[in-house]
Amino acid sequence: MRKIDFKYSLILVAITGLFFTACEDSDKVVDQIVEAEQRGAALRTVSVTSNAIAINSATNVLADDDTFGVIVEYQDAEGGALLQELEVYLSFQDNTGDDDNSKAEILIATIPASDFSAGEFGLPRYEYSITADEMTTLLGLADSEIGFGGDQFVHRFAVNLTDGRSFSLADNSGTLTGSFFSSPFQYFATVVCAPSVPTAGDWFFDLQDSFGDGFNGASLTVTIDGEETEVVLADGDEGQVIVNVPAGSEVISIVFNSGDFDEEITFQVTSANGNVVVDAGPTPPVGSELLDYCPDNL
Repeated sequence: MRKIDFKYSLILVAITGLFFTACEDSDKVVDQIVEAEQRGAALRTVSVTSNAIAINSATNVLADDDTFGVIVEYQDAEGGALLQELEVYLSFQDNTGDDDNSKAEILIATIPASDFSAGEFGLPRYEYSITADEMTTLLGLADSEIGFGGDQFVHRFAVNLTDGRSFSLADNSGTLTGSFFSSPFQYFATVVCAPSVPTAGDWFFDLQDSFGDGFNGASLTVTIDGEETEVVLADGDEGQVIVNVPAGSEVISIVFNSGDFDEEITFQVTSANGNVVVDAGPTPPVGSELLDYCPDNL
């Protein structure tokens, strides 16, 4: 028994030694991360309130009142006390067309620490917002220089501390850009197509079910200026539903709602001007807009 106890004692000592060695190594890693983060500052993304700028694909006119907005929270080793000011830089990336209408980065705002308010963790927070009209004016950018489907307004933030240090995108690390911190210091507002005005008249919804028993709980939600209509194939292998778009309607939306057997479902939508504007399925995309507003063919 004593030999067995002795062996177990040796094993226990060895395991204990390994445990403390591992803990010491782990502590060193944690200490390095903590020390590194204490030397810097983070500008955490609380939420992006809006990041799409609409443009009319037919007239190429930007929606001037569309905005880019984000709520950020500042953090440093002294609970946010080192913040002096936030600088906001703006540039434009032309990712479409043959001509490069990109605009170089410029400083557009300097926000003092006094404009921040305390967030839920007691740290300084700021809600930043800017309209499309303000951005184009600051950059000297004409609507004709902007393309839909990829062009981007780029915002870069930089924080200046009371001890003379500054932190921005170039000072970032994986620790700050991911997880809770989500501190990229840079944000993109993409130019997208504004909803096209629908042609007034009868829109034809041709519905098919390959098994022949209808949509089994699936449906299409057609929204015209806020008024919703449900389109469904109740039974059988095919059918047609007509939805009338009243004269003067401004926006139409078509969204697919999932049922029990989406893999059996296909459908086409023909607008009142004769264009097939949706051809979806089997297994149509769920919950997203099915209309492509960019061609302006509704």
